[in-house]
Amino acid sequence: MSFLQAVILGLLQGVTEFVPVSSSAHLVLVPWLLGWPSPGLAFDTMLHLGTLAAVLAVFWHDLVTLARAWLGSLRPGAAGTPHSRMAWALIIGTVPAIVLGVLAESYVENLFETPGAVAALLLVTGALLLASEWWARRSQTLEEIGPRHAALIGLFQGLAIAPGISRSGATISAGRFVGLPRTEAARFSFLLAVPVIAGAGATQALRLVDAGLTGESVGLLIAGFLAAFISGYLVIRGLLSYLQRRGLLPFAIYCAVAGALGLALWLAR
Repeated sequence: MSFLQAVILGLLQGVTEFVPVSSSAHLVLVPWLLGWPSPGLAFDTMLHLGTLAAVLAVFWHDLVTLARAWLGSLRPGAAGTPHSRMAWALIIGTVPAIVLGVLAESYVENLFETPGAVAALLLVTGALLLASEWWARRSQTLEEIGPRHAALIGLFQGLAIAPGISRSGATISAGRFVGLPRTEAARFSFLLAVPVIAGAGATQALRLVDAGLTGESVGLLIAGFLAAFISGYLVIRGLLSYLQRRGLLPFAIYCAVAGALGLALWLAR
């Protein structure tokens, strides 16, 4: 893998991890279309760590506040606060992704080797985004979200272990379905990404230790990490601002077009 390829893949990871167009789909389809070699486990791990660093950089204050509120809620007789309820909602929302990840890991790994299936699932992401624009309702704030709604959003996040189903697209759509405004749904989606991305990065790191480091040069790993971090940071900031004024329709159209083209090319080959 060349330095330019490392940077491009890092940018793809940082942008598509948070923009609702599926990072996994792009990291499967782009190298396949361009005939690039597989980047390897070490590089993939660094990309995940880069996007995790981006979320932490943007939301570090929120995460510290939520952690303190959650710890405070564990004291006997402690009254619930909006922040502690939100912290518990994030914990509840993480559980479905863990369960589905354990149960469907082997099946999902096979999908990464099937570009046609990934392209088809990208169409599903487009349909979810479109449905969230048509049928969304606005009835509650993020601090009011309850366990039932948190579990539903978490279930949608769990489905996104399949490459082609955008994690941010699925969780933002689910947030809209339960009544969150776009920016609040996106904020919850990004905060919910922290344990998931951290878990994925830790799992990959353990596998990397078991398998041993490959011949990836340190320069390529750092380039991928920095590209994912910088692009992820900018995208989070930009998307939150964008969603204050506009909807998800452009992303739905993009997923539909990209999925249809990818599926057509796969069938043609």
